[in-house]
Amino acid sequence: MTEPRALDGIVVLDLSQVYNGPYCTMLLAQLGAEIIKIEPFGGEPVRWRVVGEQQTAAFGLLNGGKKSLRLDLKNPRGRELFLSLVAQADVVVENFAPGTLQRLSLGYDVLTQANERIILASGRGYGASTPQAGQRAMDLTIQAVTGVMATTGQPDQPPTKAGPAVADFFGGTHLMGAIAAALYQRTVTGRGQHVEVAMQDAVIPSLTSSIAGYLDSGGTLPERTGNRHGGLAVCPYNVYPTADGWVAILCMADGHWQALCRLMDREDLAGDPAFASPPARVAQMDKLDEIVAMWTVDLARDDVVDRLQAAGVPCAAVLSLSDVMSGPLVGVDGMIRPVSDAEGRPSYVFGSPLRLAASAAVPAEAAPVLGEHTEDVLGQRLGLDAAEVRQLRDENVV
Repeated sequence: MTEPRALDGIVVLDLSQVYNGPYCTMLLAQLGAEIIKIEPFGGEPVRWRVVGEQQTAAFGLLNGGKKSLRLDLKNPRGRELFLSLVAQADVVVENFAPGTLQRLSLGYDVLTQANERIILASGRGYGASTPQAGQRAMDLTIQAVTGVMATTGQPDQPPTKAGPAVADFFGGTHLMGAIAAALYQRTVTGRGQHVEVAMQDAVIPSLTSSIAGYLDSGGTLPERTGNRHGGLAVCPYNVYPTADGWVAILCMADGHWQALCRLMDREDLAGDPAFASPPARVAQMDKLDEIVAMWTVDLARDDVVDRLQAAGVPCAAVLSLSDVMSGPLVGVDGMIRPVSDAEGRPSYVFGSPLRLAASAAVPAEAAPVLGEHTEDVLGQRLGLDAAEVRQLRDENVV
């Protein structure tokens, strides 16, 4: 008997695009939901934005195992077909610009008429009560208005965006959580609801160290602290040079500090009252960073990591993307999984960070070709035969 999955039987109509919504639906797919990705005739923007006619790796990573239905929602017949699918679905996910669904006459008031159990999940840029609520948003703009850019980079350099698309993915993760909560609440009420998550709201808690440092210091701490702790409350806490790379080291507890001193043969520091407390160490962080760097600089990176790990000091080698792509995170059970696309070419999809012991894993499948499942979805879901689908194609509806 096949082991069940947490969201077996849940049908999601995915109108989302780029990173925010597709990551949300990727997580739902990894929990067993059936994802029907509904795209315009040109496909969603990430399919082609870098390499012309060849599907991008970004699209492949985020859309493995989904079904693709090409559908013109601006066409009255396309809108009618969509609402017929809504009548059979559980969730609709979208992250359009504010007001887009309403302009398509597909707002929540319309969807709930087709299916009172439907959950509309909207990924937004800005919080509903903020001045920017009606504005278009992208990851960069959210980083700009939330303080992420202001707190990223070196103190004497301009604000810098975070390397990862933190706002998109934090927003998508929170949106998945809101959907799961709404699905559970529906088991009690029998009705769906409209859930929204703003990337702006989702990313703010990640600034806890910086916001706490601002509050605790009365606003006197520098916004950007480079590789040091965001609130300048922990030391040592930095990236240190080695003979063949870099290593990240932090001492969150006094025990970590004592162990590091023993490794460096600096028991004199371990017993020095001037370094006996976190605030005391923070007050002399320039000196301590120099001392730690003098110990690491002539040692091999992996040797430093091994010694620190054996002593129980939090640390990690600083890996390049090349290191990551050749390391243990890539593989059939990893977070980056190799697959073959529809043409048999090698590709990759993301695995799931959600591991449920009593829920079967979803096998890795490549992302769909644009419109690949149009006939299957319309036939299986709406009972249309091949001739009817051909006519819809001829009429540029699908």
